Amino acid sequence: MIRSSFFTRSALGVVFALGLAGAAASPALAKEKPAAAQGSAKITPSKPVMAIYAPMKAALDNAGKRADVVQAKANVATAANTLNSASGKAARAAARTNYDAAVAAVGNLLTAEKGQLEQLRAAGTTPDDKYVYGQMAFALGKLAEDKGLQRTGLAASVESGKLSAEQAAEFNFFVGALAYDMRDYAAARTALQAAAAGGYTKNDVEGMLAEAYFNDNKAAEGLTILEAAIAKKGTAAPEDWLRRGEVVAYNAKLADKAAAFGSQLVANYPTTQNWALSIAVLRDLARYPSQDMIDLLRLMDRTKSYMEGRDYIEYIQAADPRRSPGEVMKVLNAGLASGKLTAGDQTVNEAKSIAMGRLAADKASLPTLERDARGGSATATVVMAAADAYLSYDQPAKAAELFELALTKPGVDTARALTRLGIAQADMGQSAAALATFAKIQGPRKPMAQLWSAYATSKAAPAPAAK
Repeated sequence: MIRSSFFTRSALGVVFALGLAGAAASPALAKEKPAAAQGSAKITPSKPVMAIYAPMKAALDNAGKRADVVQAKANVATAANTLNSASGKAARAAARTNYDAAVAAVGNLLTAEKGQLEQLRAAGTTPDDKYVYGQMAFALGKLAEDKGLQRTGLAASVESGKLSAEQAAEFNFFVGALAYDMRDYAAARTALQAAAAGGYTKNDVEGMLAEAYFNDNKAAEGLTILEAAIAKKGTAAPEDWLRRGEVVAYNAKLADKAAAFGSQLVANYPTTQNWALSIAVLRDLARYPSQDMIDLLRLMDRTKSYMEGRDYIEYIQAADPRRSPGEVMKVLNAGLASGKLTAGDQTVNEAKSIAMGRLAADKASLPTLERDARGGSATATVVMAAADAYLSYDQPAKAAELFELALTKPGVDTARALTRLGIAQADMGQSAAALATFAKIQGPRKPMAQLWSAYATSKAAPAPAAK
């Protein structure tokens, strides 16, 4: 007997190791900067604010030219590059410490200017004053490499009410991006939602908003945002959005959502790696019994998305060399040809020995199985056995006829019969019929049917034009 302990781990870990399913990197703050407010109402600061504003602006202009400040800012840039290129937890922690120290060093050189800014804030009494404070806070924050001060300045500009609606939306985006970068995810969500509501569409604002939920352990809420963003973009939705949604749903054990993202991913981007990810995620979450699992693994075979030897072995176990020796031999030979199975492995040899011992008689029994299945008194079990046999020997036309017959019998497992009828139709290239069949499937097999539908659709799609 084949040892079941060999099948305890799915290929999911291998897929994740490829980097396909890792958490998305934190969105970097967009390189573009919020434009200065133009076209807004005329700004008329109060006299106390104007008395501080002029000397402060001159001080900032001068500070930006000072050699010590220029050198300190260059040190920040170097530290930032080191942090961005660091790999490994220890290296990143050390780089982060150096970066924070470099930023603090710049700030220490601008203590006087920070004092002037505080005086400006305290003197303000009107919306125009608040706007001026916001602009100066942002300018000093840029000079000091101080993200918190930049965020404060942008937020004050919005709160002043002196920006146009378009400018307020843009500024809110940058407030949110800065808050996100500072890991203040609740504040990031508030600002990014305001930006999106105000009509801001650049820099994948909705994707960043979803990440602000994900990073705050609010998977369901973030997935709802991401789903809506994907729906707006349709087939142009970025591949990494779909993959990210699938992985977040997987980690949150949200099987239905993981399957929905996965089916969209392979429908829009049917690469071998995406098929491997989507099949592995469903396999791990659904925990199908063998008679369901074999149909998911048949999809892995059709898409050539085996990741490791265990994938072939699990398929062999689900097919069972005693029940489907022809299919088992096909999988064994494919695994050996790929190099993921080795001829000297005991499990491989056991399966091959059992399958070879039954192959000739099993294949010869097909006409008898069909005759019995077509008999007037044949039960659903008898008809399904014949249909399954023909499907396992890659005779989809005969299999489809028998699965259709099985569906007319009392007691048939409808979801199983429909799944395999759809597989046979897809194998024959009858994509429209397969899609109609898969659409009828409900219950635990529905997520699997969604993946099979994506496969059937990909077979119907025209081949890419030759380059």
